[in-house]
Amino acid sequence: MPKCDYDVITVGGGLGGSALAKVLAEKGLRVLVTEREVEFKDRIRGEAMAPWGVAEAQKLGLYQRLLETCAHPQPFLQTIGFPPRDLPATTPQKLPGLNFFHPAMQEVVIDSARAAGAEVWRGVSVRQVKPGRPPLVSVETNAGVRELTARMVVCADGKGSMGRTWGGFATQRAKQRLFGAGVMLEEARIRDDTGVVVFNPPMQQEALLFPQGRGRVRAYLVYSPNNLARLQGEGDFRRFIEACVQTGMPSENYAGVRAVAPLASFDMSEHWVDHPYRDGIALVGDAAGATDPTWGQGLSMTSRDVRVLAENLLGSDDWDTAGHAYASTRDKYFNACMTIEDWEFDFFFGQGQEADARRARALPLIMKEPDRVPDHGFSGPDLPSDDSVRRRFFGED
Repeated sequence: MPKCDYDVITVGGGLGGSALAKVLAEKGLRVLVTEREVEFKDRIRGEAMAPWGVAEAQKLGLYQRLLETCAHPQPFLQTIGFPPRDLPATTPQKLPGLNFFHPAMQEVVIDSARAAGAEVWRGVSVRQVKPGRPPLVSVETNAGVRELTARMVVCADGKGSMGRTWGGFATQRAKQRLFGAGVMLEEARIRDDTGVVVFNPPMQQEALLFPQGRGRVRAYLVYSPNNLARLQGEGDFRRFIEACVQTGMPSENYAGVRAVAPLASFDMSEHWVDHPYRDGIALVGDAAGATDPTWGQGLSMTSRDVRVLAENLLGSDDWDTAGHAYASTRDKYFNACMTIEDWEFDFFFGQGQEADARRARALPLIMKEPDRVPDHGFSGPDLPSDDSVRRRFFGED
C-alpha cells in the first residue's frame, strides 16, 4: 500500500470515533478525528451505560476519566414490581452502571483523543469517502476541500450514517414498533444512586428515570404510537408526565420537577449492517447497527466495537484481514443482543392472549428466581442465548 496521510481517519468525534482515536494514538498511530460540531449539542440520546459497557470503558482507559469529569455512578436499579438490583453485586463485571450528560461525555472523550496525540478537526464536513486501498476522504474545511488518504477510514457517524452509503453497505431495518420520548428534569424525587424503571404491558409502555447527579435526571417514556400521540416539544411536557404516571411510575417522583431541555420522541426501531467492514472502511457504533434503544445497549455496544476493532488493528499488519475479523466478531455479539431483545419485547410489550398467558406463566417463576430473565443487557452479550435460555425466561422449562 502506498504511504498514506494517516493510519486512521474517523468520521465523527463522538464516543466511537474519539475513543478509537485515543487508543490508537496512544500506540503511536497517526490518527485524524473529523467532527462537524464545534460544540456538542444536547439531543435525546442514550445516557446510561450498562456494567458490561463500563467494563469496556475500563479497557479503553476511559473509565476513571469519565468518573472524574462527567459520569455519575448508578449502582442500583429498581424495576417496580421486581426485587431491587445491586449491579456491582450481581454482574460479573462487579461494576455500577454509569449515567452522564451525553454532550459532556463527548467533550471528555474527544479531549482524551487529542491528549493522546490524535489530530482533531472540528467544524469540518466529510463530503465523501471512497473505498479502496487506500480509501480516500474528502473533507471540507474553512480553507476549502482537502483530499486525504488513510490505511483505514472508520465511520462513527451515528444512526444517519453517510458512511454506510459511501461504503456501499446495505442497511437492514426492523419493523417500527415503538417510540421513545426523553427529557432532562431537575428536582426529580428519586435516590441519586438508583435508576427506576416500570413496565406496563397492557399499555405497551415503559417509564424510566436515570439520575445524573446534582438533582438532574433523564426521564424517558417508551410507548406505542398506536396508543399515544407523539410527544414532542414544550407543550407536551405535562402529557409526558401524565403518561409516565399512568404507566406506573409513582407520581411523587415528578412532584415539583421542571424540564431543562427539549422534550423529543424518536423511533426505537433496530437498524444494522451485516459485516460492517469492506474495502478499507469500517463502521462502528450506531453507524454499524443499533439495537432497540428500549434496552439501553448503544453506549456499551459502541465501546465494545472500539475495543474489538482496535485490538484487531494493533494485532496485525494486514488491516484488511483485521477489518474483516472485527466485522465477523461484531456480527456475533450484535446478533446475540438482537435475539435477547426480541424475547424481551415479546415478554414486556407483547399483546394478545398468547402474550398474556406467557406473562401469567412466567412472572411467578421470575419472582422466585429473578435470574430467569436474561441478563445480557447488564452483564453483556457473551452470555448464552440458546433456546434453553428462552424457554426458562418464558416459563416453558
